[in-house]
Amino acid sequence: MTTFASGTDTLTRDALTVLQPGFTGTTAPDWLLRRLGEGLASVGLFGRNIATPEQLSALTAQLRAERDDVLVAIDEEGGDVTRLEVRTGSSFPGNNALGAVDDVELTRDVAAELGRRLGSCGVNLNWAPSADVNSNPSNPVIGVRSFGADTDLVARHTAAYVQGLQSAGVAACTKHFPGHGDTAVDSHHALPRIDVDTSVLQSRELAPFRAAIAAGTRAVMSAHILIPALDRDRPATLSPRVLTELLRSELGYDGLIVTDGMEMQAIAGTYGIERGSVLAVAAGADAICVGGGLADDETVRRLRDALVSAVRTGELPEERLAEAAERVRALARWTAAAAAAATERSPDTEVGLRAARRALRTTAAEPFTPLTEPPYVAALTPVANIAVGDETPWGLAAELFRLLPGTETGSFAGENAGRTALAAAGPRRIVAVVRDEHRHPWMPAALDTLLSARPDTIVVEMGLPQATPRGALHIATHGAARVCGRAAAEVIAGV
Repeated sequence: MTTFASGTDTLTRDALTVLQPGFTGTTAPDWLLRRLGEGLASVGLFGRNIATPEQLSALTAQLRAERDDVLVAIDEEGGDVTRLEVRTGSSFPGNNALGAVDDVELTRDVAAELGRRLGSCGVNLNWAPSADVNSNPSNPVIGVRSFGADTDLVARHTAAYVQGLQSAGVAACTKHFPGHGDTAVDSHHALPRIDVDTSVLQSRELAPFRAAIAAGTRAVMSAHILIPALDRDRPATLSPRVLTELLRSELGYDGLIVTDGMEMQAIAGTYGIERGSVLAVAAGADAICVGGGLADDETVRRLRDALVSAVRTGELPEERLAEAAERVRALARWTAAAAAAATERSPDTEVGLRAARRALRTTAAEPFTPLTEPPYVAALTPVANIAVGDETPWGLAAELFRLLPGTETGSFAGENAGRTALAAAGPRRIVAVVRDEHRHPWMPAALDTLLSARPDTIVVEMGLPQATPRGALHIATHGAARVCGRAAAEVIAGV
C-alpha cells in the first residue's frame, strides 16, 4: 500500500480524525502527540495507561496541551470491567447488580458519580453502558455486564445510566448495537451469529437502544455480530443495513457511531483491520476504535492510509469520510460545553457500596450465624474473558481478611478443584467463591465435593446467579467488583 504524506490536507486529517487508537505507557508517546497535531482527534485509554487518578489527570492534560478538544475515551463500565481501578477492583457494582436492585435513581446516581470521577481526571467519553439484554445465560462475554434478561428493565436502566453519566459532562457510548446478549461466542475470539427474526430484534434487542437514544446518548458502539435477519453477509459493524438504515434512518439516531475494537478476531480474523475499517466507515461508522491490543503508530498509519486510499480509488465516498470526521468534532464540541455546564457535584464515595449491599441476595437453609474465626476462601476461578481481563482482582478474600484477620485463600480450577481446596482448607470453615457456576461444569462438581465433605461451606456466586443456591449460606452478589466482595464479606462476618 502506498504511504501518504502526513501533511495537513483535508483528506488525511479526516482519515486521522475518525480513528480512536490506544497506546502503551502512562504518559503519551511522541508519536501520539505528533498525530494529534496532524488531525487525530480521539485517544482510547485502557488499564495499562492508568496508575493513579493524579497520573491519569497528568496524562489527559498532556494530551490536551497538544490538542485542547481531544476526545479521551475509556472502557469504564464499573463492576467487572474497570480501567480506573484495574489493579484493585471497582468501587462501583456493574450493571447486573444495578438491575437486581432495580432502582433507576440509584443507577442514575452511580453513573453520575462514575462520570464525575472520569471528568475530574480529564476523560470525556465512556464506552458504556452495555444495553445488551442478556437473554442467553450462557453468554461468555456479556453476563453480569448486562442489567439483566428482562427487556424493559434493561431499557429503563440504560436510559438512567446515560442520563447520569452525561449529567457529569461525560459522553455515554451505548453498546453493543444492535445487541450482543443472545450470543454464545465471544466476538473477541470469533464472529458470533444471532439467528432470530426481526420481530424479536425489534421487541427485545432494540428496545434498550431506543431508550438510550431517547435519553440523548451521544455515542453508540456497534457489535461485531452477524444477524442474518438484518444482513446475511456482513457483521453489524460493517453493515450499511444495520448502521445506516436501521440505526440512522429507522431509529432516528444522529450521534456518533463508534465501532467495537477492530483488532477483535470477529473483524481482524475475517476482514483484517484495514479492510474492516474502510468497510465500517462506508457502512456508516464515524469512529474506528482500535488499540485494545494494537497500540502503536504503525497501526494508525496503516489505517489512515487505508482510508485515504479507499477515497482515492472511489471505494469510500469522500463525503462519507468527511461526515464521519465532522461527527467526531461535533462530539468534541459537545463534551467541552457539557463539562462547562455540568452541575457541580459533591463526591459520593459510598454510592457504589450502597448499591452493592442492596444487590445482595442471600439464601440460607436455617438461620445463619456470622463467622467469628478466620475462614479459608476457596476461589473457584474460571478464565476471565478479554473484556474483563485477568489483571483485575476479584473475590472477597481481601475484604474478609480485613474483617477477620487470618483469613487465608487459594485459587482452584479443573476437575480436581474440590479435592485440592478441601486439602488446602484443613479444619477451617470454607467459603467457596464461584463465578458463573452454570457455565463451567467443573465448578458444580467442585462444590459437590466441598459440600459433601463440609456441609457448612458458604457459597458466594459473583457471576450470574443461574445455578440453584446451596450451602449453609448462599450469597449472590451479581458481579465481582471489589464493593460486591466487601458487601458479601460484611454478611459473612456479621458486620
